[in-house]
Amino acid sequence: MNNTSTQTKAVSAEKISQNKLIKIDHSAKPSFYDFYLDEHQNMACRRLHFAGSSFGLIGLAKSVKNRSAKPLLKGIAAGYACAWVGHFFFEKNKPASFKSPLKSFASDFRMYADVLRGHLSLRNRKFDKVR
Repeated sequence: MNNTSTQTKAVSAEKISQNKLIKIDHSAKPSFYDFYLDEHQNMACRRLHFAGSSFGLIGLAKSVKNRSAKPLLKGIAAGYACAWVGHFFFEKNKPASFKSPLKSFASDFRMYADVLRGHLSLRNRKFDKVR
């Protein structure tokens, strides 16, 4: 797709959206989430991330219920341990959290939500509906 075509789509999407007060940006610049998904192509790594995020959420829920920080800390530790094992042993790359911790944290929960919605597969990348 050439640059003129991309600009035309962005302008027409903006014109259509002006009536609805929604501005849509169709720039060619890839998002951090696209980079994040590239770093999570191995299914074992994705599964470990999903399990780790689940541990973190369980820790958060127990922490709120018990009014104690200890379950949250355990959940966070278990979550990062799962993610790092996935990266170092299966994906064979460095976790994105080393370079961009906040964007990586947000992208991890976006990936978690995409798995729950059925947009990302934990079985095979050919079933992914994201991108």
